[in-house]
Amino acid sequence: MKSTRVVCLIGLLLVLGVLLPASTPAAADKVLLGYAETLSGEQAQAGALSSWGVKASVKWINEVQGGVKVGGKRVPLEYKLYDNESKKEGATSLIERLVTVDKADAIIAPYSAGLTMAGAPIAEKYRKVYLSHGGSSNRIFEQGFRYAVLLVTPASDFQVGALDMFHKVDPKAKKIALVFEDDEFARMAYQGAEEHAKKLGYEVVFKRTYPNNVTDLTPLLSDLKASKPDLILGGGHFADGQLFTRQLSDLDINVKGFSLIVAVSLPAFYEALGAKAEGVVGPSQWEYGVKFSPEEAKKVGHEWYGPTNEEWVKLVKGISGGQDPNYHAAEAGSAPLIYARAVELANSLDSDKVREALSKLNLMTYFGGFKINGKTGLQTGHSMVTVQWQNGKRVIVWPPEAASEKPYYPMPTVAEKAAGKKASAK
Repeated sequence: MKSTRVVCLIGLLLVLGVLLPASTPAAADKVLLGYAETLSGEQAQAGALSSWGVKASVKWINEVQGGVKVGGKRVPLEYKLYDNESKKEGATSLIERLVTVDKADAIIAPYSAGLTMAGAPIAEKYRKVYLSHGGSSNRIFEQGFRYAVLLVTPASDFQVGALDMFHKVDPKAKKIALVFEDDEFARMAYQGAEEHAKKLGYEVVFKRTYPNNVTDLTPLLSDLKASKPDLILGGGHFADGQLFTRQLSDLDINVKGFSLIVAVSLPAFYEALGAKAEGVVGPSQWEYGVKFSPEEAKKVGHEWYGPTNEEWVKLVKGISGGQDPNYHAAEAGSAPLIYARAVELANSLDSDKVREALSKLNLMTYFGGFKINGKTGLQTGHSMVTVQWQNGKRVIVWPPEAASEKPYYPMPTVAEKAAGKKASAK
């Protein structure tokens, strides 16, 4: 009789879930990523490229890996994609819809720091891991958000590589001008550039910001010309970067080195400017020439996860109609891989358990290293490279161990470019 009562009691406890292990995940038939990207509007180009990367990585997880392993089985990774039209109200309303209506397990943040910042409180409200690929402003990760995680190098470090390179190749160049777009991301890049420039002993002879959607930089650049800098660092996004470079040429402003954030990494930059782009440098989160691999991961004590660089590029080309990916695609494409691996390690879709797993990851993918500050979510493990347009091609020039070509310095003058000179020793 006593043994019967014990069996009945155990059965009752099992029904109530009291004796179930706390780590046992709820049954899942899929993992769903919510994604409200900038597919139209001001940031449409970067958003479209980013979406290619996400689709390629999801395809690899499902077709090569067989899905995400959670709860003792592999289930498909799906994503729900909406267009936020590059608007904050679009990003916030769609992120809320993704959580409440579509029941997304986690959110891939939209491109740009402003939109990422706008969406972060929504993800926090609903306790959803928020994967930031195109919102690299340090300030986002100074707000105390628990679930926001940065996948890329922070904005404050964007111009560090160019400054180190210029300082190395020409320690006598001392006068620098800083001209950045006045938005969340670019202001942080501006602050980081100024701090690092001063550490290296540069004299900042000119510093200014310009508004979003600027259509004429002539007055600002005329003032800059009078300050006679050796080097210019600046930019914000694609349209203003293109305008900046064109009007420097129009005003016959010649400097030894010019580093521009974001725009330089896009093929459309050279397509729009031609010879005017020769010699311009800029930071990049990823390039074809930086090939991470399982062997490299083993050397540095990282776990490897995901497709090789070549496999991933092939997947993107299949999605993009043969177009090559750039770093916007690469950084966004890392989001599904990193999230999937964290889910597998947590063996759960519970946001707190996945966030804890993300804090412990020391991972390498085709995109490079991933390691975060466990408290803030700020990226600490990913490194950028500096690229330069040389002879119509974008090549890696810094750091030396990653470079495919030496820096071309000083860059050709406006008159030399007009006469057909290229930034190439070949």
